[in-house]
Amino acid sequence: MTDEKNTAKLSINGAEYELPLHSPTAGPDVLDIRKLYGQAGVFTYDPGFTSTASCDSTITYIDGDEGVLLHRGYPIDQLASKSHYLEVCFLLLYGYLPTASELEDFETTITRHTMLHEQMVNFFRGFRRDAHPMAIMVGVVGAMSAFYHDSTDITDQRQREIASHRLIAKMPTIAAWAYKYHIGQPFVYPRNDLDYASNFLRMCFAVPAEDYQVNPILSRAMDRIFTLHADHEQNASTSTVRLASSSGANPFACIAAGIACLWGPAHGGANQACLEMLREIGSVDRIPEFIDRAKDKDDPFRLMGFGHRVYKNFDPRATVMKQSADEVLDLLGVEDNPILQVAKELESAALADPYFSEKKLFPNVDFYSGIILEAMGFPTSMFTPIFALSRTVGWVSQWKEQLADPQLKIGRPRQLYLGETERDYVDIENR
Repeated sequence: MTDEKNTAKLSINGAEYELPLHSPTAGPDVLDIRKLYGQAGVFTYDPGFTSTASCDSTITYIDGDEGVLLHRGYPIDQLASKSHYLEVCFLLLYGYLPTASELEDFETTITRHTMLHEQMVNFFRGFRRDAHPMAIMVGVVGAMSAFYHDSTDITDQRQREIASHRLIAKMPTIAAWAYKYHIGQPFVYPRNDLDYASNFLRMCFAVPAEDYQVNPILSRAMDRIFTLHADHEQNASTSTVRLASSSGANPFACIAAGIACLWGPAHGGANQACLEMLREIGSVDRIPEFIDRAKDKDDPFRLMGFGHRVYKNFDPRATVMKQSADEVLDLLGVEDNPILQVAKELESAALADPYFSEKKLFPNVDFYSGIILEAMGFPTSMFTPIFALSRTVGWVSQWKEQLADPQLKIGRPRQLYLGETERDYVDIENR
């Protein structure tokens, strides 16, 4: 916790209370209300916790008004264009950019942990063939605590480290196998001679009849998707991981809880919703109709993939993602895919329309990531699993940080009760 800057005075029913005001290294000051209930007997009311700091953290900083996203102080556009996912993983986990030898050791550790316990193959086969890949991921990640007993003791720092590495390393294998099982193809095992993103693409698209040669442009685009989704401060799924962790739950259970929360369409399904919108538009000649609908305040239709709840100006991740989208579409083309044709034309039409620039409704990271994944051949059912794979390092970093916090307490939000006051039970014959 940062030093107190000064205090704020709060008057309640004629009584005054002084509350500490903390000054962060960046962002708005934070009013410390931890003793308010004990002193004044009142709670604060903040549905959605949109104005409440649930923790102090040194990992990620967002300024939505200015379009800023920093990981350990480094701008996301620099990391996405100059770094790669596993280096960003190291940065998030340990707080600094690694030396060449540190990065090599870390990459080796992650690469050599990508295999899954062979008995987990049977666990996958327990699901119905038509199970959603996210349902499989929630179950399999939660079940890791049944297979890896040597990394569930959260009081042991070494076990926390092993669990962190295992989750980051094995999540691509879990996601790829969930996809393979979903489409009825045999599992493809990871290879130690491939980088993180290339390994994932091969496990998704190789088949026994012929191997999959990973194109470096697609691998780089996949790596950028991972990097741009690695962490995003105290969002719903990250807060879920922290809340689960506060009870002392094992790391695999905590990350499974985060995956379950991410599954919600209001959180992890934005790029899927974007592709579904593009399918609804259907053809390039219908774009003007949907542009007009988006501008009509009486029409419930909204352009998915434009604007962002947090970023009120522009999404700093979108510029880098657009570059990847352009590279992928140049490589794979859009001529035979009407959805991608609609996406390209819709982007141009929206950017050229003053209405969208005035409202700051620019294409966001979900718009471009959805286009890339569609072009690569992923079904929309895999979009959120790929998001979960990307976000694992953020969840793990936040989990580790919380466990090392001396102020850690079990999460226990309060409520504004609006139900019945005490009343006597009425016997059934008298009702």
